[in-house]
Amino acid sequence: MASARDEQLERPDRPEASAWHALPAEDVLGSFAAARSGLSSEEARRRLAEHGPNSLPEPATRHPLLRFLAQFDNALIYFLLAAAAAAVAIGHHVDAAVIVAVVLINALVGFVQEGRAEEALAAIRQMISPQATVLREGRRRAVPVHELVPGDMALLEAGDRVPADLRLVRARGLLVDEAALTGESVAAEKDERPVEAGAALGDRRCMVYSGTLVLAGQGSGVVAATGSATEIGHISRLIGSVQQLTTPLLRQIDHFATRFTWVALVGSALLFAFAVLLRGYHWSEALMAVVAVSVGLIPEGLPAVITITLAVGVRRMAARNAVVRRLPAVETLGATSVICSDKTGTLTRNEMTARQVVTPAGRLEAAGSGYAPEGGLAEEGGGSVAASLPLLQSCVLCNDAELHEQAGQWSVNGDPMEGALVALAMKAGLDPAALRRGWPRLDEIPFDAQHRFMATLHQGPDGEIAIFVKGAPERLLAMAARQAGPDGGEQPVDHRFWTEAIASAAAEGERVLGFAAGRLDKAPERLAFGDLDGSLVFLGIVGFIDPPRDEALAAIAECRSAGIDVKMITGDHGATAGAIARQLGLAEAPEVVTGSALDGLGEQDLRALAKRAAVFARTSPEHKLRIVQALQQEGQVVAMTGDGVNDAPSLKQADVGVAMGRKGTEAAKEAAEMVLLDDNFASIVAAVHEGRTVYDNIQKVIAWTLPTNGGEALAVIAAILFGFTMPMTAAQILWINLVTAVTLGLALAFEPAEAGVMARPPRRAGDPLLSPFLLWRVVLVSLLFTGAALGVFFHAQSRGYDLEMARTLVVNTLVVLEIFYLFSVRYLNMTSITLKGMLGTRSVLVALTVVILAQLGFTYLPVMHALFDSRPVAIGDGLMILALGVALLLVLEAEKAVLRRAGVIGRRGGRVVSTAPAP
Repeated sequence: MASARDEQLERPDRPEASAWHALPAEDVLGSFAAARSGLSSEEARRRLAEHGPNSLPEPATRHPLLRFLAQFDNALIYFLLAAAAAAVAIGHHVDAAVIVAVVLINALVGFVQEGRAEEALAAIRQMISPQATVLREGRRRAVPVHELVPGDMALLEAGDRVPADLRLVRARGLLVDEAALTGESVAAEKDERPVEAGAALGDRRCMVYSGTLVLAGQGSGVVAATGSATEIGHISRLIGSVQQLTTPLLRQIDHFATRFTWVALVGSALLFAFAVLLRGYHWSEALMAVVAVSVGLIPEGLPAVITITLAVGVRRMAARNAVVRRLPAVETLGATSVICSDKTGTLTRNEMTARQVVTPAGRLEAAGSGYAPEGGLAEEGGGSVAASLPLLQSCVLCNDAELHEQAGQWSVNGDPMEGALVALAMKAGLDPAALRRGWPRLDEIPFDAQHRFMATLHQGPDGEIAIFVKGAPERLLAMAARQAGPDGGEQPVDHRFWTEAIASAAAEGERVLGFAAGRLDKAPERLAFGDLDGSLVFLGIVGFIDPPRDEALAAIAECRSAGIDVKMITGDHGATAGAIARQLGLAEAPEVVTGSALDGLGEQDLRALAKRAAVFARTSPEHKLRIVQALQQEGQVVAMTGDGVNDAPSLKQADVGVAMGRKGTEAAKEAAEMVLLDDNFASIVAAVHEGRTVYDNIQKVIAWTLPTNGGEALAVIAAILFGFTMPMTAAQILWINLVTAVTLGLALAFEPAEAGVMARPPRRAGDPLLSPFLLWRVVLVSLLFTGAALGVFFHAQSRGYDLEMARTLVVNTLVVLEIFYLFSVRYLNMTSITLKGMLGTRSVLVALTVVILAQLGFTYLPVMHALFDSRPVAIGDGLMILALGVALLLVLEAEKAVLRRAGVIGRRGGRVVSTAPAP
């Protein structure tokens, strides 16, 4: 095997990570010039100086001041600062201060959120054990974990966290929880034997990795990698290399703000030149007119209302067990087109369940799931509980686990598969505690990956001596001379029958354990392997599965109706993942792709495969990251779920990273934008529902804000173009924007979901913020507002009203029009003239009350007359203004009816929106 090392058994993606798992232990010791007795203290110090400490490096960070200043470098902030400058220019310092406060708050939020990658790396560093037990000069010593060096001989016991990547040289009953790295739901069995060089991480039984947890047994191993060279260090580097993506909404807002700002600047300059050169305005008078236009045109309250809309979505999602850590992720969920989900604990319960028992007499099908001993055993094909009793007793006696119930929840103390066996026996009516008292254990042979079984020696109630054995079925079949007969007797082992039964269970994604029992004339002092020879009778097999969550089935079906593709990406075996995928309804015949098949694929082939395949099994952190990137390159908006350290890079890369709150590692939570409190896939779908509602409400806010501002600006522009007196002052325009944006506009943030929100495909990430329909609506409503405002202005002048009265009527007209337009925009596709539509929500009614009171104050309070040059309005004029509001609503409802009949609205992506009640 020395030649294997000479051929450079290296991983192609990580040239520094030698394939120590493919070499015998003695060769690995020779490669490190190490011995089973450990290194000398002097040699350990020399290697520590050469290789550095066994810790992950601190990430490079920018100076906090530079990170804070960088938050101001985007078009949206420039847009807001321009609005603040406009407010200052006309002396409205309070409004300018409010705008600047919004800018500062947004910058502070961004500043805090930018540190999430560093926190994810810090969470990984905390997974490394602070102390390690090693052999130095043949003596057992406890050393700080950062002092471990390649070649050290580390010792492991149950409860230890593995301090570095180790190549095992000795393993006795060693079980290691590697779920954080591999995603497997059961503990990994370890031994010293080498495996193939190309074996997946979860199949390297002779390796243990830094940060994983020893559940049982003992072992020792030579340190093969420390610090950044470990698997967990590699994941740390992957996290650091991933660039945080901008959400679709932020990209759209930034693009919209940039174009809007340029249009406003160019338009203002042209308007200023027109007023001075062609209309003879003095430059200061023209400047004030342009400032008035800018104040009317710039929706300074829009960013704040959008932020509040997102915050409302966060609150609603929290009520549905989804905690959002980054505000824009709320909206991004609404655009999600692909959900890449981990299997264990998200789509499944992460609780092993004994699903079936097969004996020579027939089968028993176990109902229920998880560790709760609920549900019976259905007898099939001649199987019976009575005929299976010896096997069911073995499930309890050859077992170290115990089940506990607390507050209605059952949990296992011990190995998950052993806990499932206890639950199986309880479903058959057995009392584990009573059975163990009646059959006290005398001795045992612990499970070991080399002999692949566990055996226990017991004395029965009548003094009989019995051996119960469980383990790999093929190993027990090789040891057993006979099998239990259907009538309680014994018969020759039917190897063909058991081979077919084991293969059938494996095809269903089940893990299989075999059971055997034997009798001895007298109890030996110590149970030895020789006591098993010729004494065992094969009893049967038990198939286990981590069952799918019931609610995940309905959630995946809802994803299909919403046009969202669901893909399973797991570190588990392909057969298990494929079987679960079929049970969940991901596809009738899901295409299962293993991680090794991805290694040789180019970018184009990977993109096509990522789009086509439904299940990716035996994947590494690099594979998960590449799959997410390939889907994003195909234009998909990707949500990725995960709970382990191995999921952190892909969680950070995804448009929305979703971590598990109960069983997820801190590294996964810090890398994600959202955390599920119940680790439930159905909560993701509920969050998508809320995300779509948030985006709909943001569109309603924009559809309401832009035309109302546009109507104000067009009225002033018309005055400059046609040379008549401005119908409003800049201060009056600011009043309208201030009083309505924080009331009427904000009310739209609380709108409930419209009907059919999950019966349409996701919007495309590249779709503009203003759809053709919304753009048409902005133009139409702006013109209607302008026409109504100017009509009232000229009507007032024709009746001999003074300028102040005419302007007061115009201000009231615009506010009333905005109120009636709010009722129209609450339902962009459906009619608003219904009892539910006209009554409004609590938020709408509160906003209406505030606006009406504020506008009455503007019109009738003397102090407001002094501030805004307003005047009291007669009842007749007030009724005329209300009539204009009603007329506007009727016109817009007629427009919606025409467009619905033409098929322009009422559809999303070519699919008709359901008119069923919203959930």
